[in-house]
Amino acid sequence: MAEPTIDPITLSVLKGRLEQIADEMDATLFRSAFNPIIAEAHDASHGIYHAATGETLIQGKSGLPIFVGAMAFAVKLVIDRYGGDLHEGDVFIFNDPYEGGTHLSDVKLVRPFYYKGELVCHLASVGHWHDVGGNVAGNYNPVASECFQEGILIPPVRLFSRGELREDIIDILRANSRLPESAYGDLNGQINALELGCRRLTALIDDYGLERLRAAFKGLWANAAKLMRTRIAGLPDGLYSAEDFMDNDGTTDVPLRIALDIRIKGERMSWDFSRCAPACSGPINISRSTTIAGCYVAIKHLFPGVPANAGLLEPIDFDVPKGSILDARWPRPVGGYTETVLRIIDVVFQAFGEIDQSLTTACAYGTINALSLSGKREDGKPWVMFSFFGGGHGAHAEGDGLNHGNAPISTATIPPLEVLESLYPIRFTTWALRPDSGGTGCHRGGLGAIYEMEILAPDATLSLFGERGRFPPPGVAGGAPGALNRFYFETDEGFKEPPMASKILGVRLKRGQRLRLETPGGGGFGDASLRNPEAIRRDRYLGYKTDREVGSETPAARLSQSPGA
Repeated sequence: MAEPTIDPITLSVLKGRLEQIADEMDATLFRSAFNPIIAEAHDASHGIYHAATGETLIQGKSGLPIFVGAMAFAVKLVIDRYGGDLHEGDVFIFNDPYEGGTHLSDVKLVRPFYYKGELVCHLASVGHWHDVGGNVAGNYNPVASECFQEGILIPPVRLFSRGELREDIIDILRANSRLPESAYGDLNGQINALELGCRRLTALIDDYGLERLRAAFKGLWANAAKLMRTRIAGLPDGLYSAEDFMDNDGTTDVPLRIALDIRIKGERMSWDFSRCAPACSGPINISRSTTIAGCYVAIKHLFPGVPANAGLLEPIDFDVPKGSILDARWPRPVGGYTETVLRIIDVVFQAFGEIDQSLTTACAYGTINALSLSGKREDGKPWVMFSFFGGGHGAHAEGDGLNHGNAPISTATIPPLEVLESLYPIRFTTWALRPDSGGTGCHRGGLGAIYEMEILAPDATLSLFGERGRFPPPGVAGGAPGALNRFYFETDEGFKEPPMASKILGVRLKRGQRLRLETPGGGGFGDASLRNPEAIRRDRYLGYKTDREVGSETPAARLSQSPGA
């Protein structure tokens, strides 16, 4: 029997309907989550995945792009383990980062979707939970040497079996979080998002029929593969290379290389990471699935017109050597995956600077600066704050970089200071752009930011997991790098900086003491001597550019200039 075909107009309509389903699942979780990292920052994602392979078919536009690639591996993990034992009403829960990607804080739910008793596809939800155990509240442990110090590891297990909730699994999850009510609220939000997706997908099939939907799935994949092959064919054949470095692994202050060699031939590309550093002791290792997901995000930045499904990766081969920092195996720590994925995107941008400068940008600030604060309130109740922060984006062929943007791995927004102050005993004394932090060039890199906050609780424990404290974000096409990441915290002896640049664990702060984060700007693009004089005057007028040298002031001098001093 011939496979069903679908006309372009119907395919476009179904594409819109499917994307709307994923978007509604995103919105459902964002509205109902207890945790501000999901509710405000939108660190979550939902999608529709192939019934047999787990490949990404559709992802919501509001979710994090890094999850598009990673969740395909997560769904495949469920298929591989339970493929012969799936039932209508089953829902699986897990956070295994070695096969499902990312890190332990990202809790994944996978629900096989059936229509009139027939398996059609899988729906999946992932969200960053506030706390899943481990040594550090909020789970970003900058000195972890094994995954057990980062949180509880959950293999794929049934949360629902044929529609019946397993309360024993809920009990285990609640018992392994410092914030059990937050975890329970986020979990229910994810369950409800999947339930909504099933209802919407059932209504869609009722309208268009199952065979037409399956034809749409194949058509969307084929279109993405064809478009990607066409884009590659338009690039010059050859070998293009780039390398960058991580500051350290949090345990040993030695830089680690992230290197990429891209070979283009005809309609195909190969991406070779063989020159990367070996796996390390600290938590900046990532799994192979996370590496591929990071490459996916970089490709979408470079080729935004190609649809977001697995067909995009069809003409690309990846060589990620076993035993490298990009192919972590249990139980190596992987909690800082965000930092390493950002460096992957940086080397992709740098390599494409050799291929076609019109496609790429200079490097963005390159670190989320994961900050954890925890302690007890005046009434003795515990509090845990986890947040990440923004910085400058790289300049490009058509203009300056974005000031104070979010990380290129995601569309996660920076949590508003009003929300953070309302939830936790802290007060921001500075929230501002960081002058002189963008790399110079014909087009200037975007500015980083300055965040300073004061502790209002009796005391607090501080941990920071950041990068770019040793190696600034590079420019391209002759542009200068952005400023380095800088962090200061107040002690009885004065202001100090972390010995590991942007990583520190377990600092005790007292009421009234402050901490200050100065994030990098983006790299510049092109020769600075070619910059428009009017743009130079505007930068000085707005205070983006001064005559001071970045980093020339002492921490005490910087803090004394803030409104809270």
